[in-house]
Amino acid sequence: MTDTPTISQKKPYGIEVEAGKSYFWCQCGLSTKQPFCDGSHKSTPFTPIKYQAEESKKVFFCGCKHSKGKPLCDGTHNSL
Repeated sequence: MTDTPTISQKKPYGIEVEAGKSYFWCQCGLSTKQPFCDGSHKSTPFTPIKYQAEESKKVFFCGCKHSKGKPLCDGTHNSL
């Protein structure tokens, strides 16, 4: 078991979110339903992060799992 997340991809996931809907971002990097949680974190110290969409729009979820602005991308993948 490690406290470093698995990098699922070194670029963000552009997702159209729906106002009022909750999304659970995969923090461990092991989910097969990236960028969202599928329960794969159960063997890790990670838990999903809830994202509540306030409006319907495209948002960019972190794919490298190292963003300081989790669950959204902050460009950290450019330095990995």
